[in-house]
Amino acid sequence: MPIPIQAAPTGAAAPALSAWSLINTELRARFCLTPDGRIEREADPDGSPGPLMFLAGCDSGNLISFGHELPGDLAHELTVLAATEPPLATPDSAPVHLERYLELLAPLGTVETHPGLSFHLPHGSPAPTTAPFVASGTAEGARLEADLARDGMPPDLVEMGFRDVSDLWAPWCLALQDGQIASLAFAARLGAGGAELGLATLPAFRGRGLAAAATAGWSALPALADRTLFYSTAKANLASQRVVAKLRLRFIGPTWDISRA
Repeated sequence: MPIPIQAAPTGAAAPALSAWSLINTELRARFCLTPDGRIEREADPDGSPGPLMFLAGCDSGNLISFGHELPGDLAHELTVLAATEPPLATPDSAPVHLERYLELLAPLGTVETHPGLSFHLPHGSPAPTTAPFVASGTAEGARLEADLARDGMPPDLVEMGFRDVSDLWAPWCLALQDGQIASLAFAARLGAGGAELGLATLPAFRGRGLAAAATAGWSALPALADRTLFYSTAKANLASQRVVAKLRLRFIGPTWDISRA
């Protein structure tokens, strides 16, 4: 199973949606896990390879999980080392043993780190900017998909990697501007009990609050009502963090993926 490096406090029952419960749920939202808790792959529709090592933190402690291909003795050595990490609790927190982790994983090939920040996205988050929406699972959404399948994706969307309708990962919510798709919120990861937002705004519509509007619309989709929702972003992505500020999302903690390059 995933390994709690600093266990959450014992005693009174943890409150609903505590930071500790959230990082555990996010692990299962982001990744497909083997029966023994190793990371088999990303929980995206493409089935992308998972990281060699995933470390998530909050003010209650840290959680670590490993790729299924890691030898058991290496996973054990990394776990023992990570047990001495202080809780990764602030946006600027970084693993004190990061260089040593990289050294231990280097025999598996060239590796790279992906520091991120994780936030909780409540259901029905209020939108700071109003915009018309089209969502999957609705008659309007089905008509839009049929139109895009017939006519092809707009060139600006193709440039951003949305080559055809299959690249709109459901459940999705599109914010419109003057009848055009302006910002897309979609299920980048859909795992056990949780979902992680994917977000893209066309260059011509950036800076208008439409990414926050699409995110808020996505958070209210009935198809996501029984899942805990997460907004995760790369630590260096300041534009994405401005969306977080507009929505006033609760910070959970930093995450660190160590993956093959």
